[in-house]
Order: sequence, then structure tokens, then C-alpha cells
Amino acid sequence: MEQAMKQIYIYLTTYGLDIIGALVILVVGKVAAGFGRGLIKRILTKSKADQAIVSFASSLAYFVILTAAVIAALSKAGVETTSLVAVVGAAGFAVGFALKDSLGNFASGVLILVLKPFGVGDYIEAAGVAGTVKAVRLFTTELSSPDNVKILVPNGKIYGDIIKNVTANDNRRVDMVIGIGYGSSIGKALEAVKGLLDADERVLKDPAPTLAVSELADSSVNLVVRPWTAKENYWALKFDLTRAIKEAFDREGVEIPFPQTVVHLAKNEAQ
Repeated sequence: MEQAMKQIYIYLTTYGLDIIGALVILVVGKVAAGFGRGLIKRILTKSKADQAIVSFASSLAYFVILTAAVIAALSKAGVETTSLVAVVGAAGFAVGFALKDSLGNFASGVLILVLKPFGVGDYIEAAGVAGTVKAVRLFTTELSSPDNVKILVPNGKIYGDIIKNVTANDNRRVDMVIGIGYGSSIGKALEAVKGLLDADERVLKDPAPTLAVSELADSSVNLVVRPWTAKENYWALKFDLTRAIKEAFDREGVEIPFPQTVVHLAKNEAQ
């Protein structure tokens, strides 16, 4: 018993201060990790970041600080940490390599949530698909197509592609090309379309609509009709205006030709 007490005394005398120092480092590290997590959460919340980003960033800060504190405490207690750091680094590299696609989608999701190239409710075209954004998550973005099909797109594909946010601006321009026959009056056609644009309250006065002859095509004289309207009126105006132009041309006797080919047969002089 006396020998055992002597050994304990020698151990405490030799390593006691180091153990106490290690415990202090652990306690301080835990407090610092909690403080860092709270600080990151307050900063991101104040900047109105997405809640998923707030939760992930604050948890990551807590884990990093606490891991550093544990390694420092072990080193203070006399444990060789060089190999431990190497193992942690190698494990991190292996996990990162195995999950590179997921991590790429995650990084893209973070950028989308922070930079906000689009938001919930926007109609976008990206990664070869188009639809209304229903949710933006850390790994995927959920879209709803015009025919109500649910589409889940990896964020890496969206952020690595050209993003068209169709509804980002308040106003949109309706682009229409109307062909009339070569025998029809261009002035009468333009006047008929202008009357329709002036009468429709959905057509904005500023910027003014464009109405002009754009091309002398093979079978028709093409007119461009480009009125501006509020984004929520885009499709309704396009559909209504298409029908109204056809009906107005019918009343005014303006022909809308269809593609046709004229074949001339040469006579055989020998016959």
C-alpha cells in the first residue's frame, strides 16, 4: 500500500500540472466552442441567411473548435498527437474524396442560399430543365414543371450551368412574329395590331411596344410584335393577343399565309 501511494505521488508530482492544464484546456475549449457557435448563429441570423446555412455553419464552428481543444488537451497531457492529427487529416481526405459529388452539391447549395440567384416561387431554366422553384435545400433544388411534375435537381448541376431566372424582373417582353401575305397591306396590318395593343390595359406604355417589319421571308412578310407587360400577365397576354390578331386580320382582309411551294413544269420542245 505504501509502495502504491508512493507511485501515485510520483505520478501526480510529475504529470499532475499537465493533467490539470489539459482539463482546463478542455473546459475552456468547450466554452469557446459554444461561444463560437452562438456568435456564428447570431451573425448569420442578423444577415438573414437561410436557416439551413445558420444551423450547419454554427455546428461546424462548434465541431472545429472542440476538436482543436481536444487535440491541444491531449498534447498538454503528454500524448503524442502528431499521428492523431495525421489520422484525422487522412480520414477527412478519404471521406471528402468518397463524397466529392455530395460535397460539390453541398457547396453549390450554400452558394445558392447565400448569393440567392433565385428564390422560392421564381420560374427558372437551368441544368436542362425548367420550372417553378418550390424549395432550395443544401444538396438539391426542387422544381415544379408547368405540367406539375416534381423535379429534384442536384445543386452542383444548377450552379455549374447558366441560370435563367424568368420571373426575377417585374416586367417581361412578349416576343411575337406574325407573317402576312405579300399581297396584303402592311399598313393595314400594323394599324390593326396597334389598335389591339392600345386597347389592352395589360400592355405597358413605358417601355413602349415595338411594332415593325422584320423580314421578307420566303412565303410571308414578317412583322415583330413586342409589347411589355407585368410578369404575371405574360402568358395570358400572349395567348389573348395571338387570337385577337388572327380575328382582326380576318376582319381587315389581311392574309396570314401558310408555307407553300410553286412548281413550274417546263414543256418538252421535242413533243
